[in-house]
Amino acid sequence: MPRRLFSVFLFCFFGLQSVFAQPQKPNSAEIYAKIQKLNFLGSVLYIAAHPDDENTRLISWFANEKHARTGYLSLTRGDGGQNLIGPELRELLGVIRTQELIEARKIDGGEQFFSRANDFGYSKNPDETLKIWNKDEVLSDVVYVIRKFRPDVIVNRFDHRTPGSTHGHHTSSAMLSVEAFDLSNNPKSYPNQLKLTQTWQPKRLYMNTSWWFYGSHEKFDKADKTNLAQLSTGVYYESLGKSNQEIAALSRSSHKSQGFGNTGVRGEDSEYLEFLKGDRPNDKTDLFEGIDTSWNRVKGGKVIGEILAKVEKEFDFRNPANSIPGLVSAYERIQTLEDEYWKNLKSEEIKSVIAACAGLYLEAVASDAEATPGSTVKVKIEAINRSQVPMQLNGITTFPSSMTTLQVTDLKYNENRTFDLQLELPSDMKYTEPYWLSEKGSVGMYKVDDPKLIGNPDITRQAKVTFNIGFGHTTIPFDRTIIYKYNDDVKGEVYEPFDIVPAVTTSILDKVAIFGDGKPKKISVKVTSGKNDVNGNLALELPKDWKASPASAPFSLSRKGESTVATFEITPSENAGEIHVKSIVTVNGQKLDKERTAISYPHISKQQVIKDAEAKFIRLDIKTGKEKIAYVMGAGDEVPNSLRQMGYDVVILTPAEINLERLKDFDVVMTGIRAYNVVKELEFKQAALLDFVKSGKTMIVQYNTLDDLTSKEMSPYPLKLSRDRVTEEDAEVRFLDPKNPILTSPNKITSADFTGWTQERGLYYPGEWDKAFTPVISSNDKGESAKNGAILVAQYGNGHYIYTGLSFFRELPEGVSGAFRLMANMISIGNSKQL
Repeated sequence: MPRRLFSVFLFCFFGLQSVFAQPQKPNSAEIYAKIQKLNFLGSVLYIAAHPDDENTRLISWFANEKHARTGYLSLTRGDGGQNLIGPELRELLGVIRTQELIEARKIDGGEQFFSRANDFGYSKNPDETLKIWNKDEVLSDVVYVIRKFRPDVIVNRFDHRTPGSTHGHHTSSAMLSVEAFDLSNNPKSYPNQLKLTQTWQPKRLYMNTSWWFYGSHEKFDKADKTNLAQLSTGVYYESLGKSNQEIAALSRSSHKSQGFGNTGVRGEDSEYLEFLKGDRPNDKTDLFEGIDTSWNRVKGGKVIGEILAKVEKEFDFRNPANSIPGLVSAYERIQTLEDEYWKNLKSEEIKSVIAACAGLYLEAVASDAEATPGSTVKVKIEAINRSQVPMQLNGITTFPSSMTTLQVTDLKYNENRTFDLQLELPSDMKYTEPYWLSEKGSVGMYKVDDPKLIGNPDITRQAKVTFNIGFGHTTIPFDRTIIYKYNDDVKGEVYEPFDIVPAVTTSILDKVAIFGDGKPKKISVKVTSGKNDVNGNLALELPKDWKASPASAPFSLSRKGESTVATFEITPSENAGEIHVKSIVTVNGQKLDKERTAISYPHISKQQVIKDAEAKFIRLDIKTGKEKIAYVMGAGDEVPNSLRQMGYDVVILTPAEINLERLKDFDVVMTGIRAYNVVKELEFKQAALLDFVKSGKTMIVQYNTLDDLTSKEMSPYPLKLSRDRVTEEDAEVRFLDPKNPILTSPNKITSADFTGWTQERGLYYPGEWDKAFTPVISSNDKGESAKNGAILVAQYGNGHYIYTGLSFFRELPEGVSGAFRLMANMISIGNSKQL
């Protein structure tokens, strides 16, 4: 049977699986592909900076066509990007993009890794990047992943020799990879890692180049390719009816929060690799030349290879179970290997094959989706052998308690064995949360105290079950993470993670509360129970010059998942300033101060983030008008909530509602971020919006990108977007038109209003504009020319049109005082003296 016919199935089974994923039920062709994978002992590590930087065509080709163990090391989790599917930003967006990468690897067949680097936003050069990151720590992470993964070949996405030509994170990822290539085999480099792993020297290092690096297809066609390896990656897999590019497109389309849906193509295709370092192969197209990818590379592996070669040759597609004796024999010999890397890796692979050949279905399902530390959970166990091969269930071990239940029973052909057990959770069991968020990190780095977790892509779940299955004299442990599942009338069987949660969580509903006039304000706090029958008291932790009435509020919740809302009247300090407020509950003398944030999208695993239950209260010197605002959502942001905090009446309008009759009820129309990129209907609503402005009203358009603009006439006068941005959040801001109402009324804007901005000043500023526009402010990153397009205002008819690239979508939810004052002035421009 042709190797290519079955290799494609690997992408379904050797990619990283989400903890809640349904059990695999492979067919014979897929099982055969698993057996082929057992006999290839080579690996490739792809390295870049962000989710969506990876070349899924190349990853898929290595994993599915070459059978190589293929990994992707993304230095960051993409926390600094934008979100097209919801309002989550920063660390919550990083959680989403982490899961999207995991889903992508499940499709293309790779495995996923990360460093501790925090994506702090766009960086224009690697010097800035490596200054904000802790270079030594990120480099140590790259070395550690190389030592753990042991790649024969490393492929960089970016060029380490061209700083300043692309995102600073991009160049930094390549620079660190080149440096780590040699350090990984030096025992003097990061010696503490050698308590957990060992040194490793990759064979060769490449850069995955393309026409993009040359500026155009024409330039690339003419370029000298002497040092380039050309790989034919346009493989068609007959058994699946998909090309390698189509599989890669499905993987790429997992990056939904970035809007990277991709259409697969067909036909011949090539990828180019530039050799950088190591042992240069004679055959440029054979990246594994000179590397023994057979079992002979492992001491004691020759006989294992012979056994598995025989299993592959004699595989019976009508009865895969005939392969089990040979596979069990190979498993026994793998356990005797001295090389722990190959022993652990191939043990897991061969166990998967054995279970598949036997139709062995093993599952542990919790009675509830979540539980609290110290509680007892009912778990339903199911085990069934759907082959004629004799086997026994020799016991079940539950974790984290490490208790073994001696449930010895024969697993006869197609007889379903089910029973319940009680899982006792330790009182000190950690909550389920992304491990990289459990401690407060810095702007550039996440803090991870446990070195064993570094590089890991996902949450480490402690609640699991090991099924000890006997095959004659050999007992093989099969691990299964405890999951939760239920039946949905529409979706059918739905799998979800089993989570450990606090007994009580709280959430201050307004994450940023503005006290603009010194008057008391009502603040609501939601209290949610993680278990039945919880009673306690809720209070807000405030400085002495702030007051809450009542001082505390009792609550009683009888059922798990039940919530109640308590309202406090907060009297602010007389002095302007901002404070961080924490909500705390006291239950049986124990203080609990955590908030639980759920992230649920259909394309990723359901996630929860546990963090301190905090909010920011701002006693702000701000004047606002009574304008009524219509907000047209774009890619997703929380600006409307911030506007309501300022006291404005805000209504979210759908594109269908945009017409002059409806708009006459409003004073201001504001479009959300990237609205003219993602809301296609705006092309047909622009005339009504501009007529609204002409009639004497105000329109404020927040930033858009150059790509896929729905309308080239989004402003009343010519306006051309650029890629100009000011990434230094503390960059000096100069006033170009000091008397402009945006800087004077109703709030006097000063340089102090640009203190404390986060991540950046702004992005995608217009680079050219009609003389009808007045630029208001100017700023630039160090060493660059002035960028004057941050705020442009023009009078149109009797009204005002404002375009701004300032990052209000970041600053307002973060409670940046000056951003609120500046926004109030833009909203009130219609009440100011005409320009």
